[in-house]
Amino acid sequence: MATETKSTGKYWMMFLVSLALTIAFLIFLPEWFWVMLPFLFTSLVYAFDWV
Repeated sequence: MATETKSTGKYWMMFLVSLALTIAFLIFLPEWFWVMLPFLFTSLVYAFDWV
C-alpha cells in the first residue's frame, strides 16, 4: 500500500487568514462572528489532511 504525501502549506495559510478574519469579526461585528466559522473549521480540517 503506497502512501501519498500532500503539501498542506496552502491550507495552513487559509486557516491563518480565516482565523484572523474570525477574530476581526469577533471584535468589530460580534453578531456576524458565526459566519466565519465554516471557513475556519473547513480550512483546519484540510490543513490536518483529515479528508
